[in-house]
Amino acid sequence: MSAGTDSASPSGLRRILTTPLLYFFILGDVLGAGVYVLVGQVAAASGGAVWVPLLVALALAMLTAASYAELATKYPRAGGASHYATRAFGPAVGFVTGFCMLAAGIVSVAALARGFAGDYLAAFVTLPVALVAVVFLVLLALVNARGIKESTRANTIATLVEVGGLMVIVVLGAVLLLRGEGDPGRLVQLGTSEEGAAAAVLSGSVLAFYSFVGFETSVNVAEETRDPRRSYPRALFGALATAGAVYVLVGVAASVAVPTGVLASSSGPLLEVVREAGGVPPKLFSAVALVAVANGALLTGIMASRLAYGMARDGLLPGVLTRVLPGRRTPWAAIAATTVPALLLALTGSVATLASTLVLLLLVVFLIVNTAVLVLRSDPGEPGHFRAPSFLPVLGAASCVLLATQIEAEVWLRGSVVLALAAVLAVVAAKRRRRPETEDAKARTAR
Repeated sequence: MSAGTDSASPSGLRRILTTPLLYFFILGDVLGAGVYVLVGQVAAASGGAVWVPLLVALALAMLTAASYAELATKYPRAGGASHYATRAFGPAVGFVTGFCMLAAGIVSVAALARGFAGDYLAAFVTLPVALVAVVFLVLLALVNARGIKESTRANTIATLVEVGGLMVIVVLGAVLLLRGEGDPGRLVQLGTSEEGAAAAVLSGSVLAFYSFVGFETSVNVAEETRDPRRSYPRALFGALATAGAVYVLVGVAASVAVPTGVLASSSGPLLEVVREAGGVPPKLFSAVALVAVANGALLTGIMASRLAYGMARDGLLPGVLTRVLPGRRTPWAAIAATTVPALLLALTGSVATLASTLVLLLLVVFLIVNTAVLVLRSDPGEPGHFRAPSFLPVLGAASCVLLATQIEAEVWLRGSVVLALAAVLAVVAAKRRRRPETEDAKARTAR
């Protein structure tokens, strides 16, 4: 049967995703709420030329994307980074990789909960951030528990809304320039009072990198792609390039329209662009931004809870996390277990700190993936798979180390706790796996 037909993969999953469908799937994952919340934080770290760290972050994301493209076409099956790490380094590293992905999802939901409670919501009502975060995460968990079908329907509409909001910002920036307003000079202002241009760009790139995450989850649908060897690399690089172009244009519009200090102090930075340009009711754009943030949190919450459920089903996390609602068949225990730590993080960390923590965890995952590519080069895998030039995974691994050096000590402390917990749980999981094997061996000897 040809690759272009709706065939089934060896595991039984139906191959229905064409290149355009996969492109929009990845684009929807990447183009999300991060840029709505973090443009101001990037400006605070790097200076007025917000577009520069966004462009640097895109280039660094492309390096790791090349490694994902090779591994996803070499091993086109669900499992993602954890599967690649297990093949290259064994189950312990595979577990740590999966756990870091799970923790990153929880941290991302916490960051978006705080973003939801910021200036965008203040356009309608002023409430304590802690109260909003609690209510937001509880409602998110309830929607998640209601069912995946309802959640994905909401996502389709919300994705169109949030992309439309970003294009509005690009148009407003162009309108300001045509009217001779704004300050184009800010487009070349790099550096802050504490850091020079190079250090400031790297600091801003750590936060900007958060806006590009999401592409790494697409490897889980490679198994359902009609011709992953051709489709996956094209869709992945095309979607990242599209997202990068949109983000850079948004960064240019924000830099031109809003003084850097105002942008840096706002928890709703793109709302400041709307206010400066006029023509669009601020409340309307705030509603768009709130939809974008809520949608990003919902998708990430779904991913985190299903990952926790899957790891528990495989014996890698406590079995209680496999419990599901009788009628809805949704993993209520995993949803609760991922919501509680997200709530605690939302109450104790700022948006910038949480975003940096997420990036740190993903840098660990990306470092493992980039090195796994090189380790697995001797394994032929699927014939005709995409092969990245060897220097790309090397540069990808180096970029992970470089970005990690720019992360603050407070963030490293949070991340180290997660990594230590992952290591402990990996040892426990290995012992639990070894015990049944030992018992089976004893039973065979007794017979």
